[in-house]
Amino acid sequence: MNRLLIIFISLLTLATGCRFFKGDPYKNTTTTGKASIGADETFRPVVEAEIDVFKAIYGFTVFNTQYVPANEAFDLLLKDSVQLIITSRELKKDEIAFFHQKKLYPRQTLVAIDAIALIVNPSNKDSLITLDQIQDILTGKISKWNQLNPSSPAEPIQVVFDNKESGIVQFMNDSICKGKMATSNVFALDFNKDVIDYTATHPGTLGFIGASWITNRNDSLHLSFHKRIKVMSVSQEKNPQLSDYYKPYQAYMVDNIYPLTRNIYLINTEPRNGLATGFSAFVASDKGQRIILKSGILPAIAPTRVVNIRKDI
Repeated sequence: MNRLLIIFISLLTLATGCRFFKGDPYKNTTTTGKASIGADETFRPVVEAEIDVFKAIYGFTVFNTQYVPANEAFDLLLKDSVQLIITSRELKKDEIAFFHQKKLYPRQTLVAIDAIALIVNPSNKDSLITLDQIQDILTGKISKWNQLNPSSPAEPIQVVFDNKESGIVQFMNDSICKGKMATSNVFALDFNKDVIDYTATHPGTLGFIGASWITNRNDSLHLSFHKRIKVMSVSQEKNPQLSDYYKPYQAYMVDNIYPLTRNIYLINTEPRNGLATGFSAFVASDKGQRIILKSGILPAIAPTRVVNIRKDI
C-alpha cells in the first residue's frame, strides 16, 4: 500500500507540477524561452531533427522557425527578424561591419558538412558525371543527354534547382561556373521536395538537391537513397577511371573526396545568452553532432564510438 501511495503522489505531482511553477517558465535563458530562427530550406530535415530533440529535453521552449532560401535567411538576420540562421556561408565583411555598428557581435559556428547531390529519373541510363561536364551543362555548352553519353537519347537536359535564391544555386554559380551560369535550360521550383517529385516523374531532368533530403532513414549506414530517384556519381578528375567517381556518402564528404561539398554554419546575433545561444551550443555538442551524423550528412566534429573487443564470448 505504501508503494502504491508513493506512485500515486508522484503521478499527481507530475500532472499538476506546472500549476506550482513559480515565475515564467518561458523566461529567456539558454534552455527556456522563445527564439526566432531562419534556416536554409536545404537543411530542413537536419534542423527539424535538432529542434525536436532539444524540445524533448528542455520543455519550455518555443522556436519560430522559417525555412527559406539562403539569401532570405540573411535578409531576416540583417533586419533583426531572427536571432539565428543556419546557412552555407559565413557573414561577409560588410555584413559583420553592419552588426558591429549596432553593437552586435555575431558568433559563427561550423556545425556540419553538406553535400549537393545530383539526381535523375530511375529510367535515365546515365549514372556518372564529371565536374567539367556539370560546368558545361550549367553554362550551356552541353544541352542534350547524348552529349554526355552517346548511347543516351538526344533529349534536352532539364536542370532543376530547389529555388533561384537557394544556397545550392549560389554555390554552383560561384564555385563551379565562376559566375557564368546560363538560364536557358535551368529552372527553379520552390523546395527540395519539389525537385525530388519533379525528377521522379520527368525522365529528362537533372536535379540538384541537399544530400539530407535523399537519405534513406531506414539505412543506418546511409549507403542507399530514395528509390524514386537515382543519385549520380561525380568525379573531379579530367580523365577519370570508374574508381574516381563518388556518391554523396558521409565517408566521401571527408576531405572533399566527393567534390560537391560545402560547410553549414550557425550564425547567432543574440545580444545576450538566450535560447538561440543555448540551441547553437546544443547543435555543436556531442548530442547535436550525433543527430547530424544520423541525418546522412557529416558533422563538423565526428562523434567517436568506443568499441571493446573481447577475447571470448
